[in-house]
Amino acid sequence: MRIVFALVLLAGAVFYTYVAFVDLSFLTRTGRLGPGFFPRVIGVTAIVVCLLITLDEMRRSREPNGDNSRWRDAVALIALGLLYAVLMRLFGGFVATVIFLGLALTVVNPGRHLTNGLVSVLVPIAVYLLFDRLLNASMPPALYSLPI
Repeated sequence: MRIVFALVLLAGAVFYTYVAFVDLSFLTRTGRLGPGFFPRVIGVTAIVVCLLITLDEMRRSREPNGDNSRWRDAVALIALGLLYAVLMRLFGGFVATVIFLGLALTVVNPGRHLTNGLVSVLVPIAVYLLFDRLLNASMPPALYSLPI
């Protein structure tokens, strides 16, 4: 399971670094360090560290293990993460987070329907109130808005 976690961290670090190199400029127009300098340093460092961690975990886990349920859960959560990105674009941050948390908690916490439902609804409400109302930072917009 540590290998899967290390690989997911590595994928996140690669994506973060890609965004830092593509979208953020290294220097400003005046020749000073721009908004892309620090994210590039952090991204490259994160990739190196994640590669070292992944290689170390691969070296440690040479012994055979017949338990495939951990891999199945990891793959399910990765698929849910990708689905979350698609839902975020389609329905916006609040609705996508409610759906994602509901599905993810069903995978990792089966049988606790009331707890899963409450967390799936209350956490996005708290995030919405904190970011949209208190900090005045808007949630990701929706491509399609739900008629509420």
